[in-house]
This record gives sequence, structure tokens and C-alpha cells, in this order.
Amino acid sequence: MAKVIASMSNQTKEPLLHIATIGKTVGIKGDMKFHVKTDFPEQFVSGASFLINRKDRLTLSQVDLDRMLVKVNGINNPEDAKKFTNAKLFATREETRKNCHLSDGEYFWFDLEDCEVYENGKLLGVVREVERIAVTNYLNIVTDKSLVEKGFAKAFLVPFIEPFKVDVDIESKRITLSGAMDILEAS
Repeated sequence: MAKVIASMSNQTKEPLLHIATIGKTVGIKGDMKFHVKTDFPEQFVSGASFLINRKDRLTLSQVDLDRMLVKVNGINNPEDAKKFTNAKLFATREETRKNCHLSDGEYFWFDLEDCEVYENGKLLGVVREVERIAVTNYLNIVTDKSLVEKGFAKAFLVPFIEPFKVDVDIESKRITLSGAMDILEAS
């Protein structure tokens, strides 16, 4: 197993992002089903290396995204491949920024978390997380304490699309929305 998994000397306390899961073996050459859990499948290429825990990595030797199959470097039979059934592949935020390219107006979900949400200069709350419901991404917002004390809901969802999304400033952790107060009032 030493040739399959490489240990990392630097352990990080940064949260790891679950980006894929290896499934059951397929065939006689060590191929395995592959379940992608990210919007960026282009990062899965032959030779790519991913964390399977905080200190160990495995390297993919073959990737077939059309058939959703992978092989792990050094594994050539189903008996050895079975050791990786249900193994989760992880990436750090730094690796994600390096390997996944965003278009203008796109953001990594982890960059949106903890951003303060404003409408017309008024603080509505802080993004707890981003949720995908059907094909739409929603900001799950924890309502500002001052609004909760006035009887508003403790949390609410706002679609992260036009016309709600007005401005996003990741550097200052600030998101400006339009129509979010109406949603909060109806919550």
C-alpha cells in the first residue's frame, strides 16, 4: 500500500472539501466506479492526487468521466482495488482555487460562507452556507440578532441569482442583495 498512498508532511487544520467518492470495483483490472461530488470534474485527470484523510493522498492513474470509472496508481486487480471502495477524496481550499477555474460572477461556496449580507445598507445577517435546491443555489442566512429580537425568523434562504444578487465582495466578506428583506419578512 505504500506505493499507492503518499503521506503528506504538512498537516493542515483547514476544512477539507469532499469532492468525490470511489465506489465498487468493475472488471478484472482494478477499475472502480467514481462518484463526483463537485461542480468541477475537470480536476479529475490521470496523475491527479487527492487527500483521503488529513495526511494521506492517492493518485489516479486513469480517469474515464464518460463511464465514471477510475483506477488508482499501482492497483491492477479487483482484490487490491476493493481496499478503496467508499474512499472519499478531498481537496483543500487552496488546491480547489488552483485547480478549479471560475467564470466572472462565479464564487466558491466556501468563500460565500461567513459573508455579511446587506440590503440598502442594513445588515440582514451572515451566510451560514450555500445550499443547492434543484438547479438554484440559495444563501442560507442566519438573521442578525437585532432583527431576530424584532420578531423576524432566525434564518432564511435567498436565491443567489439575479435580481436578488446585487454585489459580492469576497475580500471584505460582504454581499449586497435586493429583495432579501421581503423574503425575511415573509419567513
